[in-house]
Amino acid sequence: MEERENASTASAVEDAKRRCAALIDRLQRMPKSKLSSSIKTTLSRLINSELAFLHRLSAASHPCSSSSSLSFNIGHLESVVHVLQQPFVTGASRVCKSINLSDSRSIYVDIICSLNGNPVWFIVSDRNPRYISWDSGSCHKNKGLKKKIQQVVDAAHHSHVSLKPSSIVLFFSNGLDDNVYQKLRCEFGAVDLKIEPFSCEELELEDEWTNVVLGRSFPHACAVKIEVDKGSCVLEKSFPESRIGEDLSCSKYYEHSDDLNLGTSLCSLVSGMKCWCCSLDETVEVGVGLLNRSWRDGEAKLVNFDTTAMVAIVSGISNGRTEKVLATPERELRDRFKGNYDFVIAQVDSETQNPIHSELFGVISGKQGIICESVRLEFQELITMCGGTNEKLRAEYFLKYLKVVPDCPSTRVMSLPSTRKLALKNKVVFGTGDYWCAPTVTANMAFVRAVSQTGMSLSVIEHRPRALIGD
Repeated sequence: MEERENASTASAVEDAKRRCAALIDRLQRMPKSKLSSSIKTTLSRLINSELAFLHRLSAASHPCSSSSSLSFNIGHLESVVHVLQQPFVTGASRVCKSINLSDSRSIYVDIICSLNGNPVWFIVSDRNPRYISWDSGSCHKNKGLKKKIQQVVDAAHHSHVSLKPSSIVLFFSNGLDDNVYQKLRCEFGAVDLKIEPFSCEELELEDEWTNVVLGRSFPHACAVKIEVDKGSCVLEKSFPESRIGEDLSCSKYYEHSDDLNLGTSLCSLVSGMKCWCCSLDETVEVGVGLLNRSWRDGEAKLVNFDTTAMVAIVSGISNGRTEKVLATPERELRDRFKGNYDFVIAQVDSETQNPIHSELFGVISGKQGIICESVRLEFQELITMCGGTNEKLRAEYFLKYLKVVPDCPSTRVMSLPSTRKLALKNKVVFGTGDYWCAPTVTANMAFVRAVSQTGMSLSVIEHRPRALIGD
């Protein structure tokens, strides 16, 4: 009997070790655009710590627990990574850490991130639903789910504005008892949040074959969202009518784009976006002097561009001029670009391998573009000073599809202290995107990293830099 129990325990330990190895491998393959290196480091450290514990357990001559009573952390870590892999989860700034509310008070949060452009906290549980009770039990350690949630909600209300979430998401990877679920809905106003139950990824193999790798599945998982500020569920934002370019049908403008020598790459990128003049949907209403948007819980439909993104999209490097640049004598290029020669050549090589329009198409397709007034002014100044004839034409063409909004940075971004790395002008640009719950397309990763180091989640779409070349 004891031998059978030991064999069962050893098998459970080996299975947990295998899951740790698989999770580390999956974590390392997640792209930088999805997960920062600091987040990967934190999760890798936790997984390796669990793996070390399992190795010590398997090395023990007499395991201290039966397989049924063993408690591993790998299930919780798998659940955290599964949440981070969801396409609507972006800008993760902290994982598996406590937030200090005061010198003597803190609250543990599994993930601080953005959900469809809104700041949220994730609380993740991998417990068996049979052991999740609503009220406190007789055992001192069992606080009850109600008390735990109330503590998190209170902490959210009293947290610094830079970390304050719009909502709290509870993810129960093994599901939730129906009675507890109903109490969540009644007492906290929780609403369902759909999360993909399967975890998989495609790996490229030789001869254009792909291998689909399945991770742990979560068929019984339950995710609910609790609004921290119930008044922000449906929010209407208005501002004076902004520039959309001339009163021109974008479809007609697209038809004549060939006459402007813009190239197919830029036209294809822009045609995939929703324009403001003839693709308005039911959630956006443009009236005389006002643009009103009713905010709902659906996928973010706006995308904010900073100056680096605007320049990259219209640059000659991104629009088929790489061969011309490479065919130009080096001395002539060095005379033209001075100390930026190596920088420009590196961008040309990067574009040859990974065209930036192709990468951006997948993330901005179907969305409406905005830029703030500060970006418009800076971009037009750069185009005037450094842009060539074709780059100026592309800039004019692209601006036709964008809504220029006033500088209206969110309170939470502006609450960050202005420093060399957190420059005021960048806070205005990214804060305006945050105000409109729109991810900001940017190559300014120094600012993004500086924001992340404060613990704030910020929804961004990274792109590789491109310079104007006088094309």
